[in-house]
Amino acid sequence: MLLDKLINYLKLDKQEFLFQFNSHPNYPSALAFSDTLNFMGVRNDAYELDKEYWDELPEEFIAIVDNSFSLVKKTGNQYSVYSDKAKTLGKEELHQKSTDFVLLFEKEKTENHTVTSYKPFIYSVFAIVLVYSLLTLQWYEAAFNILSLAGVYISLEIFNQKFGNTSAVIGSICGDTAGNQNVNSCNKIISQDKTSIFGLKFSDFSLIYFIGLTVLGLFLPATSFIIKGFTLVSLIAIGYSVYIQGFVEKTFCRVCLLIISVLVTQLFIGIFLFENMYFDIKIALLSLILWVAAFSLVLYLTHTLEQKENLQKSNAKNLRFKRNYDLFKRELLENEKVNFTDNETFFVGNQDAKLRLSIVSNPYCGFCKDAHKIMENLLERYPNNISVQMRFNYSPDQKNEKLTNLISDFMYVYKNKSAKEFLHFVEYWYETRDEDKIRQKAGITSANENLTPLINVSSENRNAGLNFTPIILINGYQFPDKYDREDIYYFIDELTEDEDI
Repeated sequence: MLLDKLINYLKLDKQEFLFQFNSHPNYPSALAFSDTLNFMGVRNDAYELDKEYWDELPEEFIAIVDNSFSLVKKTGNQYSVYSDKAKTLGKEELHQKSTDFVLLFEKEKTENHTVTSYKPFIYSVFAIVLVYSLLTLQWYEAAFNILSLAGVYISLEIFNQKFGNTSAVIGSICGDTAGNQNVNSCNKIISQDKTSIFGLKFSDFSLIYFIGLTVLGLFLPATSFIIKGFTLVSLIAIGYSVYIQGFVEKTFCRVCLLIISVLVTQLFIGIFLFENMYFDIKIALLSLILWVAAFSLVLYLTHTLEQKENLQKSNAKNLRFKRNYDLFKRELLENEKVNFTDNETFFVGNQDAKLRLSIVSNPYCGFCKDAHKIMENLLERYPNNISVQMRFNYSPDQKNEKLTNLISDFMYVYKNKSAKEFLHFVEYWYETRDEDKIRQKAGITSANENLTPLINVSSENRNAGLNFTPIILINGYQFPDKYDREDIYYFIDELTEDEDI
């Protein structure tokens, strides 16, 4: 299922979204789609709504149009629809092509976890090659190098598209290359390339070729003889590509024709404008080493990315099993329920919430920081549906004055400030781990709070065998050991609606 335009419009990480969506136990259902949006920070509610009421919907909503989840935007009397591509439909046409399913959403502010892109580095290299060529080479040599850079760029876009990354450049040249198999599509040529040499496709050799030419072009005119030879050899590739497009697939790929035009132009420059240099064995050997290095690099990247893609697919299938709510619920309820008598100390969230979470922790526990962050995120996302009690393990000990003072500061802030300020106060402690800063943030010189309630909480923890930290409990049931703590995000919606829990 292709959702490129929708994902881009919502400013989501495409790879992360597709991975979470594909690994959902109910993939590819509307529930899986809705849960994935929730997980990515797009709060939403799904409805089955008759078309006669669609005029009352907000200006933006998500619907199933042409069997694909699509963003729908009202623009006057027309509707802009975004899914794998953008299109404009009239009201009647939209109603005919849509189901009654609608999803209303609200984008939340979320942290961007996208891995740093390699593109700035690539663009920097391109800029250096371009500036060097323009300042030091003849105009036709510089033009040759610019064409080589264009070839590298286009070949990289094709290379990335091979591993599921959408290319805006190829899309603009070819039109809809995703999901369209008609004769005007580049997809038939690029994606169904039957060439395989050491696992490399014909388009991969285009990348190798242009990388080699780009490097050799920096040493013009000394390398002009070698480059001229390679431009002549490119006639074989041009002929093969034209034959495959015209006689085998019987359709022409615009981006392939663009690469062919680059090759033909470089061939013209090489034959008619380059100086007639003599063959140099040293340059030939260095050129051979260069081509072997470029070939090895592309081969390594191809195999590495293929392995990564296969692992992601396998992991997604395994996660569908792991994220099955019925299995999680069975594991959760297998633990003996703990009934706490003190449920009010360090209690935050909705007091009337049916879902009560407890976190047993220690202020000096390094692993507790992440567990508290999870609880804070859940309270932010579901302020009306859950409550959280922080159950710090503490026992009065004159030898541990620092812990006593710290817990007193916690108690002071909890009693005298808002729940949100208390949560930020605890978070600040785990960030700094500095007793002086935490007391300064509390705005007091000393805190002599009554810690008896917390002593009782700690005693209940010990009696229930909750000595190790951190431990998360859901309505008294200990979070299953077979799951990571972060997995609670996947089940929280169903937990809030489960009457058994």
